[in-house]
Amino acid sequence: MIRILIVDDHPAVGEGTRAMLEQEADIQVDVIEDSCQTEQVLDQGCYNVLLLDMYMPGMNGIELAKKIRKSYPDITILIYTGFDLNTHFNLLVESDIAGFVSKTATKEQLVTSIRCALRDEVVIPLHLFKQLRRAEASASHQVDSPDGANISLNQKEQSILQEVANGLTNREIAQQLHMSQRSVEYTLTGVFNKLNVRSRTEALLAAQELGLISKSS
Repeated sequence: MIRILIVDDHPAVGEGTRAMLEQEADIQVDVIEDSCQTEQVLDQGCYNVLLLDMYMPGMNGIELAKKIRKSYPDITILIYTGFDLNTHFNLLVESDIAGFVSKTATKEQLVTSIRCALRDEVVIPLHLFKQLRRAEASASHQVDSPDGANISLNQKEQSILQEVANGLTNREIAQQLHMSQRSVEYTLTGVFNKLNVRSRTEALLAAQELGLISKSS
């Protein structure tokens, strides 16, 4: 029996998803609306899969997944969202989850995603797969520094540095790129090390001189 816990603050969505999944003979589903109760419910039951809403009051699905992972490293976690996955793709991939499912998915798609996740497989919509291929093709920009060393910035580093050039704070960049502020700060530290600089201003000047970001930003 596959035991699934759905955490979604929209009762109609949670109950509708439960009804859809329990048409499968080997699936049993429980639903809670309050994300703060998740750990308590997990302590009381034995669940194989955690299906988390992306946006909930108090703690979003990504942050909740990270928290749950510390206590339940073996549970299969899927993000369940009604929002466009394109804008969250990189964030989801970096969040140590087993996959993600759109709330517009059919029963067959939802069940397939869950069963694949339990086999350590991931189902990716075709349009996201094509996006991933495009990103891989242009993932980094490499140049030679004046001292002859090779310097490359990956796509995330370029995006963050470009937003720095646009005058955004780390917090604003995190919101703009749908990632955590800590991840922004960690990435910027890596950029500073690559460019051998100590500040955002020095990083911008060095990156612009090397042609890693546009001077017109």
